Amino acid sequence: MRKSVRNSANGSRSSKSSPTFTRLTVVWVNLDGVTFNTTGFFARLFRNGQLVSTASFDRYGVVRFNNINTLTSFSYNIRTYDANGLEYRSRNIPAGVQTYAIIG
Repeated sequence: MRKSVRNSANGSRSSKSSPTFTRLTVVWVNLDGVTFNTTGFFARLFRNGQLVSTASFDRYGVVRFNNINTLTSFSYNIRTYDANGLEYRSRNIPAGVQTYAIIG
C-alpha cells in the first residue's frame, strides 16, 4: 500500500513551499536538545565583522532576529551574552537557513 504525502494544508503536492519561520530564529539547547533558561541573555549577529542585529532571548532559549528574512542570504556569526555582557558562545550560521540551534 502506497501512502501519498501532502506538502500543504490545501492538499496540493507542490514542491515549492515557503519557510515556516519568516525571520531568523535561533534556539540554544543542551546536549539532550532541551532549551536552556535564557532569561536576561541576548545575542548579536555579525556579518564580515560588522554588527547586523541585536536581540534578546526569551526565557525558553529562543531568540528571533526581526530584521533578518529567511531563508538567509548570507552567513552570519552569532555571539551570545548574559545580562552582564559576558560572552558565552560564538557560532557561524550558514546562508540558506531559517533556524539554527546552538548546542551546548
